[in-house]
Amino acid sequence: MTSPALFEPLAIGNLSLRNRIVIAPMCQYSAVDGNMTDWHLIHLGHLALSGAALLTIEATAVLPEGRISYGDVGLWNDENEVAISRTLDSVRRWSDIKVGIQLAHAGRKASTDLPWTGRGQIPRAAANGWQTVAPSALPMNPGEEPPLALDKAEMTRIRNAFASSAERAGRLGVDVVQIHAAHGYLLHQFLSPLSNHRDDEYGGSLENRLRFPLEIFDVVRAAFPADRPVTVRVSGTDWVEGGWTIEETIAFSQAVEARGAAAIHVSSGGLDPRQHIPVGPGYQVPLAHAVKQEVGIPVVAVGLITDYDHAEAILTSGQADLIALARGVLYDPRWPWHAAAHLGAHVAAPNQYLRSQPHEYRDLFKA
Repeated sequence: MTSPALFEPLAIGNLSLRNRIVIAPMCQYSAVDGNMTDWHLIHLGHLALSGAALLTIEATAVLPEGRISYGDVGLWNDENEVAISRTLDSVRRWSDIKVGIQLAHAGRKASTDLPWTGRGQIPRAAANGWQTVAPSALPMNPGEEPPLALDKAEMTRIRNAFASSAERAGRLGVDVVQIHAAHGYLLHQFLSPLSNHRDDEYGGSLENRLRFPLEIFDVVRAAFPADRPVTVRVSGTDWVEGGWTIEETIAFSQAVEARGAAAIHVSSGGLDPRQHIPVGPGYQVPLAHAVKQEVGIPVVAVGLITDYDHAEAILTSGQADLIALARGVLYDPRWPWHAAAHLGAHVAAPNQYLRSQPHEYRDLFKA
């Protein structure tokens, strides 16, 4: 009997994954001074028991001002590194799930409040606020304080910070680094003509707009251990006329593949409040499929993929190579268990939980 595609193994570079289910990075806004807290141990710990192949740590800022909010996790200093190490040590004690980390800089979308308290921009002079930066001095939303346009010296500082954080991730034993170039954050801001109005070699043409994100990829790839993969998360489109397009996403994906990227994770939007997103089950899958047709590395699809048969069909039809879960796995942390039971596959589960399985599924779970 053929195994379901969702539970077939796959390699991302040298990293072997036992199935095609990955947990996407999801910000928890629960760090203190960039340091993980007990909440992260609870959050990552229970997801590590999900049966997924890869668990990705939330957007992790490479500089304090690169955080989305004052509650974001960071990896810019020794204290941050120790806090992540303490969390990962506990997670690894009970789970052999592969662990990735998303390195990020929020650019003009930084200095915001926590989502459950409003999420709006915090002025730079207020408590928990700071001056934001971006490719150009264009605010994300009307009425917000504009960011400072980055000069060459600050761009060098950011490059160095990405490299330093990648080196720290290597020391932490993280299995894979993902570079965040999506959702309207700094690298996406360089890519999109809606947010990048520079008149130097980093603005204007597609080649110029790709330049800084590609420089970031190069320094991260050089700083992270060569035997471990580096991947990139992209927004396939801005969903705004005149913005970043799927054709440009393909060009960027091909460029990072040529530089050694091991996978592309395709999301969308997040850059401009005028976006009109056709939200529905699998609404971003066509974007992933378009990229997959033009690259030779694995492509991850994400976005309202909650039905087990739908996830399986995306893989069997060749639209993507892996399925990423985000909000769906927060709602149902045992989604991979339930998918395995539904599709007749096997999934890893801890010994402590194995006795909970229904008798009719007795052969579908293993320690």
